[in-house]
Amino acid sequence: MKPTAFAAPSGPPPVTPKRPHSRFVHGVALSDDYAWLRADNWREVLRDPQTLPADIRAVLEAENVFAKAVLAPSEKLQAALFKEMRGRIKEDDADVPCADGPWEYYDRYRAGGEHELVCRKAAGGAGAEQILLDGDALARGRAFFSLGAAAVSPDHALLAWSADTKGSEYHDIRIRDLAGGHDLPDAVSDSEGAIVWTADSQGFYYVRLDANHRPNQVFLHRLGGAQTADRLVYEEPDTAWFVHIRASRSRDFCIIEITDHDSAESRLIDLREPDAAPALIAARERGVRYSVEPHGGRLFIHTNADGAEDFKIAGADIAAPARAHWRDLVPHRQGRMIASMTAFAGHLARLEREDGLPRLVVRDLNGGAEHAIAFDEEAYALSLERTREFNTSLMRFTYSSMTTPRETFDYDMASRARVLRKRQAVPSGHNPADYVTRRVLAPADDGEQVPVSLLYARGTKPDGQAPLFLTGYGAYGHAMSASFSTARLSLADRGFVCAIAHVRGGTDKGWAWYENGKLAKKKNTFTDFIAAARHLIALGYASQGQIVASGGSAGGMLMGAIANMAPELFAGIIADVPFVDVINTMMDTELPLTPPEWLEWGNPIEDPKAFAAMLSYSPYDNVKAQAYPAILALGGLTDPRVTYWEPAKWAARLRELNTGSGPILLKTNMDAGHGGASGRFDSLKDTALEFAFAIACVSAAQAKPRAPQA
Repeated sequence: MKPTAFAAPSGPPPVTPKRPHSRFVHGVALSDDYAWLRADNWREVLRDPQTLPADIRAVLEAENVFAKAVLAPSEKLQAALFKEMRGRIKEDDADVPCADGPWEYYDRYRAGGEHELVCRKAAGGAGAEQILLDGDALARGRAFFSLGAAAVSPDHALLAWSADTKGSEYHDIRIRDLAGGHDLPDAVSDSEGAIVWTADSQGFYYVRLDANHRPNQVFLHRLGGAQTADRLVYEEPDTAWFVHIRASRSRDFCIIEITDHDSAESRLIDLREPDAAPALIAARERGVRYSVEPHGGRLFIHTNADGAEDFKIAGADIAAPARAHWRDLVPHRQGRMIASMTAFAGHLARLEREDGLPRLVVRDLNGGAEHAIAFDEEAYALSLERTREFNTSLMRFTYSSMTTPRETFDYDMASRARVLRKRQAVPSGHNPADYVTRRVLAPADDGEQVPVSLLYARGTKPDGQAPLFLTGYGAYGHAMSASFSTARLSLADRGFVCAIAHVRGGTDKGWAWYENGKLAKKKNTFTDFIAAARHLIALGYASQGQIVASGGSAGGMLMGAIANMAPELFAGIIADVPFVDVINTMMDTELPLTPPEWLEWGNPIEDPKAFAAMLSYSPYDNVKAQAYPAILALGGLTDPRVTYWEPAKWAARLRELNTGSGPILLKTNMDAGHGGASGRFDSLKDTALEFAFAIACVSAAQAKPRAPQA
């Protein structure tokens, strides 16, 4: 690994001005001298970043200048990383086409293009390609562009598409006439992005965001009308619940899904009767989650009802959908997590996970026979791909592992024949045999076993000399998949061991794994990650002070917590859009995610115990005078999920109290939100910067005398 280093800046790092601010909460005094970085007009900033107050902009821009100066010696390395990561991407890549009546639809990229093209050809691949949407053309002249939905009307004559042009996740919807290639006058703004067409192709449903950026209303737009004339179909009055829509697999219904972090409720709209009121499936019950898939005259229901902690699949008649009429189709089995399902005319497919490994199971709806599709690698990822046709025996799924590029299969559920439709190309070359993937179990403090997925070059020896790049998340029940990453190879090729810690807070080992990493048990997420790091040291995959940790969003909270709890383990920490100002955010009821998030983290406003638990780990509130490793915090100015001021406040307090020599860096993307840069190559530049930072951290650590290993 070629050494790189941080630059010694010509002047002192920026000092964010302190403006005293304090309050008492449940008898505890909270001091927050950087609270002023939260712009009073934050809603306006989401729509127009130029409205950010000048004093706040000055802080963010000064931090960007400082970060660039400190990372200047790594610019050649960043360029080299970017070049090799781009070299692993097939520039003119294309999806496997999906059959849909007389057409086959697919997305593809042109060589050098940043954004996707939405295309179709006549069924069977005959005839000329039609480019329905050109993402590169739509993005031209914009600092940010992200295509949301691209939904073809049932008659295949129109395309409803949505796009976010600020990074703030406000989507505008337009309608394209596919024969003429132009957009109709219809325009819908402030949508969540999803689109469901009516059966007559004369209208569509969408979800509108409220003033606090919460999806809470479903509207029906009829073609040719103004948005002001759109009919309100459903409105959710409770700010703790979010509203989403999707089309059923059979395309007979629009499914309205109303969820919080603990419960769910669904309503159906018959797309052949768009003026009918939504029909309730089962009234919301605290702790009961469910989602439905209509199938002719019946429903398939994926649910945790009746104590099915790891979920089951039930059935009911669509005419009598209430809870009392649900009957088990795939009963609950403890330890087997049913993650998702999809229905076809004659089959039901489900993705389940047991002991951290996924498998697909197919059920014949005529006879009830089941068979599984599984793989042999120690760690791998499977996903069910959404296809367009319902009356078919073909299911599509993808497989990959940390060494095996993504493979797309069409699987005949009746004959069990499997056809490889696409293998992810790596133009610069990739030999899976050059790498090793492993799965180990790290003992947590309370005796639980934390799965850890590993990737490293075959020549890397577990002798404690290799640097370790350790990632984690651990929230919302999200499972971290051990999937293939072309970017990750750049670290493995430089001698890094790359690892994913499947910590509590996700569903990697079932629903209990999630429940034991939230609310009052949130600290398990952090101690699991630290236990994984220490176990990898014990196994020789790392050494203390030679580890770079990385996590984003809620995984950024994890990064902030471990920085406070075990800074000595790490050479560096990368926190991408980190949720670190937990107490202040969870007490700010105006922010988009606060009321819904109380079921994940607790409500510090009304519950003193939740407040105390949260205060005990909130990264911003627990920064103290100690030696921190080098830290790179990344934010997005128009991020509605983790607002820009969270990493800005955290970096300011870290720099104020840090007694270590590693730099504290803040880089804010002034043109993007939660997902960072929108183009496929522009986003690689962000990754290259993070990897160059990791390499610089390890280089700096290797230049110091090593302390004896514990």
